[in-house]
Amino acid sequence: MASQHKLKILNDPIYGFITIPSQQIFNLIEHPYFQRLRRISQMGLSYLVYPGAHHTRFHHALGCVHLMQKAVRILRYKGVMISEAEEEALQIAILLHDIGHGPFSHAMEHSIVEGIDHESISLLFMEEINREFNQSLTLAIQIFKGDYERKFLNQLVSSQLDMDRLDYLKRDSFYTGAAEGNINSERLITMLNVVNGELVVEEKGIYSVEKFLVARRLMYWQVYLHKTSLVAEQLLIRVLKRAKELIEEGTKLHASKALMFFLNNKVNRDNFDKETLDIFSRLDDYDIVMAMKEWIECDDFVLSNLCGMIINRDLLKVKIKKKKPSSEKLARHREKLQKKYNISEKEANYFVFSGEIANLAYKTEKNNINILHKNGKTSDVAKVSDQLNLEALSKTVVKYYICYPKPKH
Repeated sequence: MASQHKLKILNDPIYGFITIPSQQIFNLIEHPYFQRLRRISQMGLSYLVYPGAHHTRFHHALGCVHLMQKAVRILRYKGVMISEAEEEALQIAILLHDIGHGPFSHAMEHSIVEGIDHESISLLFMEEINREFNQSLTLAIQIFKGDYERKFLNQLVSSQLDMDRLDYLKRDSFYTGAAEGNINSERLITMLNVVNGELVVEEKGIYSVEKFLVARRLMYWQVYLHKTSLVAEQLLIRVLKRAKELIEEGTKLHASKALMFFLNNKVNRDNFDKETLDIFSRLDDYDIVMAMKEWIECDDFVLSNLCGMIINRDLLKVKIKKKKPSSEKLARHREKLQKKYNISEKEANYFVFSGEIANLAYKTEKNNINILHKNGKTSDVAKVSDQLNLEALSKTVVKYYICYPKPKH
């Protein structure tokens, strides 16, 4: 197909009209690898808790490009030299930063591929597109990897105050209705500057940064680590694990070609080649939902029930505690289930399990958010803030969860 030479204006519910800045960006958006993001939900199974959370990685990536345009405009206005090549590379890097996400976003990293995260798959996609686009993405890839000499460019794409976070907090807050995450991304961008090649926030923006970090912490507890989303994602991981197990034992299961490839093969960092990448690019949320609808009918007690729980939103009971659940407690729930359904301990383990969740709003060790004072000096936001809670936000809070079947009355 010939590429269409027209630039588009899109209507975004968060920012209003946003412009696709160049022909190159337009062509990248048109690429099948990128179009796939329309079929990958931004927040996995969170719509089981927040019915509005049906937005996609596609929405998010375009929002990030819009914010990156604003950031470049502000920095240039403040005298920071950014060439046209660097500007386009920044837009490409942020557009494609999430292109490697699998179906339902994070669940796939723990089930159908082993030892390779979505960032690495994003990089593989970018390198493949770079070959197709006559190496015109080389600078964008350098910035994405953090190999480019101007550090602040990488910080705009990936840091504790990057365009990715500024978009997803505001967007996820909008679509879930969780007002706690509604940050003022426009003001934060207006406060950005560069000192000694690194991104800083001007002193008058300190309260916006505090609000941003508090919003991030609240969104993690209230939305991203919500116990219902958590148990749904754990069930999805177990659905795929069980399907893989059954196929290895010779059970015939129906699923799309793309999904069957990953169920039939052990895919890891070492064998993730061009062919695997092409098959991965045909895999999205719809493959998984279709497979689960099929597998509800299968004879296997575990797979059939796990799929039914997700499809019908009849999930396991989940409790979040400050202390690790005892092995005795898990054993009690497991034995009860084994007796009730006459299943093995291994099968019962699919429905009775525990784990931990961690929330760290601000890391003080690396990629700190630095505040630029009027005298030209810079210091870490946690040290300058008059809110003691920023110190608290830089400590990891760990909680534990236990999941088991609900008692049926």
